[in-house]
Formats: sequence, C-alpha cells, structure tokens
Amino acid sequence: MVLAAREVLGVFKPGDHGSTFGGNPLGCAVARTALKVLVEEGMIENAARMGDYFQERLVEINSPHIKEVRGKGLLIGVELHPQAGGARRFCEALQSCGVLAKETHTHVIRFAPPLIITRDQVDWMIDCIQDVLAMP
Repeated sequence: MVLAAREVLGVFKPGDHGSTFGGNPLGCAVARTALKVLVEEGMIENAARMGDYFQERLVEINSPHIKEVRGKGLLIGVELHPQAGGARRFCEALQSCGVLAKETHTHVIRFAPPLIITRDQVDWMIDCIQDVLAMP
C-alpha cells in the first residue's frame, strides 16, 4: 500500500507501475540478500565467463540459418535469416532435447540460462543446438 498526494499518484493508471521488491522492509531485505548471494557465490563473474564461452561456441556452429550471434553475459540471442522460417520451430525442437529457449522478434532464439551454469552444461547445450540448427 502507498500513501501519497493525488498530484503524485494521480499520474499512474492501473498497470503503469510495477515493482519486483516493492520498497517495503521485507522486499528490501530480500533484495539485499539476493544481491549478497550474487556477489558471494560469484554468479556475476560466472555469467560473464560462461556467457563469453557460450557465445564463442555458438559462433563456431556452421549453420546456414544463423545470421548473427550477440549478447551480454548469459543473455544471448541467435538471429536467424528470414529464410529459416522463424525461430519458434527451432525453440520447440530445442525443448524436445531439454534446452529451453524463447523465440523473440520472430527470427531470434533467445538463451538465458541460469547464472550458475557450468562449462560442461554449456557444451551439452551446444551439442543440442548444433543438431537442431542442422534441420532443413
């Protein structure tokens, strides 16, 4: 619940504003703990390291469907050529071998693996991705 003057809150309509941690004491404590875990467990460094490795491995895939690989950390997009027929069919094929990905903007496969992913897990994903991107 929020208490404020109509001049302040009157500018918001339902759905305009949302918050993950909400600014309440419990939410703030959860946010601080989440940040502490990210730092103490090295998740930020792992995301950078594994993201670079994941992108390097994706670039190595020889597929006529791939137009570009881009990303930052573990948020990675593989843009497909329009002739590939859209990203959805590839995402569904990836799901059948255990890799969850999301099609975005019709022609992009978005990968967002967990921040704790290991090199072995990236290699396992690459094997599956390579097989799927070999589809006609």
